[in-house]
Amino acid sequence: MPLTLRDARFASLGKPRRLWAISAIHGETERLIDLHNTLFEYIEPGDRLIYHGNYLGHGPTPSATIDEILTFRRMVMALPGMVANDLVYLRGGQEEMWQKLLQIQFAPNPTDVLLWMLDNGMASTIEAYGMTAQDALTAALEGVMGLTRWTGRIKESVRRKAGHEIFASHWRRAAYIEAGETAVFTPLLFVNAGIDPARALTDQGDSFWWAGKHFNSINVPYAPFQKVIRGFDPAHGGLHINCVTATIDGGCGFGGGLVCAGFGPDGEIFDLIEA
Repeated sequence: MPLTLRDARFASLGKPRRLWAISAIHGETERLIDLHNTLFEYIEPGDRLIYHGNYLGHGPTPSATIDEILTFRRMVMALPGMVANDLVYLRGGQEEMWQKLLQIQFAPNPTDVLLWMLDNGMASTIEAYGMTAQDALTAALEGVMGLTRWTGRIKESVRRKAGHEIFASHWRRAAYIEAGETAVFTPLLFVNAGIDPARALTDQGDSFWWAGKHFNSINVPYAPFQKVIRGFDPAHGGLHINCVTATIDGGCGFGGGLVCAGFGPDGEIFDLIEA
């Protein structure tokens, strides 16, 4: 029976000819540019392109990474036959932290939360939007009003970056190809870092970002999907593919490469591009 989701948190990939899945980027703009330059030669009408999130954090140029994604979107959309829904952007753990950071004045223990975020990659994103980690810590010491003023300045900086605010509104928690009598593609699920196999898709909550530890040990299909593909491995274990899962993280942002995997209708990888 086909999966029927009418939930804006999830993106249906329809019935693609092929799928191109890009792993976590972590602010490595130059690698993304190199990958985009290669990938552009392969994209054809009927293809889908999915980014697995973690555009921000760790790497040196998170803001420029968003600029490059938006530039590449314009290039792809200019190709005859391509439509807006052919490009899908997942929300990664870095983006989840970023959204929480912009509301950190409401956190019960904002200083502790802020220190945890800084330890997990947020410092480079804060700096990319014209602030510093020290600014944030100083604001936290000033209390709720200080943090409110600080988050207000960050939000204004984001608004000044053309397309960045609207880009954030298009982040999805997962993307899928559903099974059905007329489906020509193996049913697949694309996530950022992991899933909880014991929960339904709509009940995953923050498992998409923080349940990655045991992902590679999943050994039965997560129904109704035949395979789950993630773009970030928090353990940095490299590419890992079995019959029911695939990890396509090359370690971008942590000394490794940026990976794009091409999936055919059988759900198998037919090509790997690395930058």
